[in-house]
This record gives sequence, structure tokens and C-alpha cells, in this order.
Amino acid sequence: MFKPVAIFIGLRYTRAKRRNHFISFISLTSMLGIALGVMTLITVLSVMNGFDREIKKRLFSMVPPVTVSSLTGYLTDWASLQKTVKNIPGVTNTAPFVSGEALLTFGSQVAPVLLNGIIPDEEKHITVIAEKLVVGKLSYLAPGQFGIVLGEELAKRLSASIGDKVTVVTPQMSLTPAGVIPRFKRFTVVGIFNAGSGFGFDAALAFTHLQDAQKLYGIGSLVSGIHISLKDVFSAPQFSEDLATRLSPTAYITNWTDQFGALFHAIRLEKTMMFLMLLLIIAVAAFNLVATLVMVVNDKESDIAIMRTFGATPRMIMSIFIVQGGIVGLFGTLLGIVSGIALSLHVTEIVKWIQQIFHVQFMSSSIYFIDYLPSQLLWVDVLKISLVAIVLSFLATIYPAWQASRMNPVEALRYE
Repeated sequence: MFKPVAIFIGLRYTRAKRRNHFISFISLTSMLGIALGVMTLITVLSVMNGFDREIKKRLFSMVPPVTVSSLTGYLTDWASLQKTVKNIPGVTNTAPFVSGEALLTFGSQVAPVLLNGIIPDEEKHITVIAEKLVVGKLSYLAPGQFGIVLGEELAKRLSASIGDKVTVVTPQMSLTPAGVIPRFKRFTVVGIFNAGSGFGFDAALAFTHLQDAQKLYGIGSLVSGIHISLKDVFSAPQFSEDLATRLSPTAYITNWTDQFGALFHAIRLEKTMMFLMLLLIIAVAAFNLVATLVMVVNDKESDIAIMRTFGATPRMIMSIFIVQGGIVGLFGTLLGIVSGIALSLHVTEIVKWIQQIFHVQFMSSSIYFIDYLPSQLLWVDVLKISLVAIVLSFLATIYPAWQASRMNPVEALRYE
């Protein structure tokens, strides 16, 4: 426990004597180094959190958390299965779908596509495809009308727009007098959606009504599977395991982590490695603090000797320099927290302003999913960084303070 006199002297030592401003300058440099490290770490982690948020927003808006299909190809009694799944705790909604590969042709243009048959009123509770339409409405997909909704990139590739008739060719074969030919059907474009760049949804997906897809693929009343939305999308792996024990052995259960789990694991690993690397900035500032306190101890040899002759214990001497180093570390951390929070909250506007002033574009949506620098400040990151900075600053004070406590007053005063 620090005595009040130790705190008072430690605070007094943070200011240099009039005859030695160099030590004060080194202390200021140590403080600014810690502040710079804390500010940089908070800002970088906030930007990475922003990218993580934007990727999740785009992914979870189009990809259902859990999908139940069948190893045999199609689900037969899917209506009862849907009722069973809806009653499981944690499930918010379910929706049947028919999915199959196809070729779209319009004029001389041909493009592969994953065609999904959906019920619009139920699908809007699973994905936000209805909100992503830039032209038309999802409700225009009516049974028997053979309407189709295309991704924006897919529509551009086909040079198709609203009202155009596109031909959908499936791998299934039909026996005709002319021989065996692929099954095909003409669909009317009733909508175009834009789900954002990064995952290729706009270039590879198309939607039609469930009943029209069933007729196209000739499967009657069967469906490919059921999409399930959850209250907590990150519980999907555990939910999938629990659901497998409830369903028949022929049920095939997948979740979003099967396809995109490695991506988020890589993002989390990258954030961890970035934290450790940028932590070196704070560590360097802490080493600078060690050098500062060593010079202070050498400068205060006579003061330490006089205090020892007046009865100061080695513990008090050690406390004085721990207080001095702790003050430098604490103020540097506080300065870094304030500047880091301010920069994290306004980094998007700052980068946008720089781009406008110098007429440059740092971010390209074709590479980084977005054309701006996102930021999401998490207070848990601020707390973690602050604690690490304070602990490193405290550890940096121990050796110089211990050296000061071991000083022999007789030797220090011999030449005074």
C-alpha cells in the first residue's frame, strides 16, 4: 500500500528540475508513445470490427442459418416437418424451397444460375431478398405465372430487364418424338435484386415461385428442403447437432458455418494477430518508460539517500518511483483512449474527406465489398487495450524502482 508521502513525492518527480529538462522530455515521449499505441490499437480493431459487421450483414441477409434437406434428394412430408421444427425453442421462422442448377438464355447470352423456388410471404422471414429488389417486387412471383427475379449482375450479363422473357434450361431430360431433350421453360423477368458485392449472390442466384419451380423440375409437391432462421445465428452449429437427433437418419442438415465458417475464423484470427502485433507499439513505449525511470533514479541519487537517512524504508522508495512511472502510463493510456475513441467514431468521415480533397479512392467495392472505411467501436476492446497498457506500464516501473530501493545512502552521499 502506497503512503501519501510516496504519492506526493512520486507526483513531484514527474516534473524535472530546472537544471534538467531532458528527463522531462523523455517522460513526455514515453507518455505519447503509450498514447499512440493505445489510439492505434483501438482504431485498427474498430475498423476490423466494422468490416466484420458489414460482411455479416451481407452474408446473413441472404444465407439462411440452417437448412434441412434429404439424402434421398427431396423431402416428402415437408409440411409436418416444418411444423415440428417451428416448435423447437430458438426457431423464429421456416420456409420451404426448391433449388436446382439451370442455364438462363436470353438472345445470344447464356449464364449458369442456381434457381430457387420460394414462397414470397414465407421467404421474407428467412432472408431480406424482398428488401434488396431495386426493380419490381418479390410479391410479383405468383404461382402459375412463371415469373423470375434475377440478380443485378446476372441481368446485366444477359442484357435482360423487366418484362423480358428468359428461357430456363434444366439438366432434367424430357422424352419427345424428336428424342431426349433438356426440359426448358420461358420465364418473365418481374424483378431485379442487388444483394451487394463480395459473395457473388447477384451473379449466381435467381428466384421463382415454389410451385413454378416444382413444375419446372417435375417433382410434384416435393421440395428440396426447408430453410430455418434462428434467434441467434451463431448458435447454428449446436442447433444443427441437436436437430439431427430429432429427425430421421435420411435428413441432411447444414448451416452457414459449413460454407462460410472458415471465412469468419480467418477474420477472427487476423484480428487477434493484429492485436498482438500492434501491442508491440505499447511494449516499445513501456521499454522507453524503463529507460526514463532509470535516468530519474540516477538523477535522484542524493534525494534518495537523504530520504533514507530520514527514515524512509526501501518499500517507500520503491513506491515513489512506481507512482511516478504509473502516472506516466496512466495519463498516456487515458490520452490514447480519448483520441482512439474519437478517431474510431469519425474515421469513416475522415477518410471520406481525404478522398474528396485529394480525389483518390482508397476502397473499391469490387475488392473490399464496400467503397468506404467502416468502423464499429466495441467497449470490450477499449477495456482490454486499456488494461494491457496499464499493466505493461506498471511492469516497466518495477525494475527501476527496485534498483532505487537497493541504493546505499552512504555511497550516494560520499561525493556530495
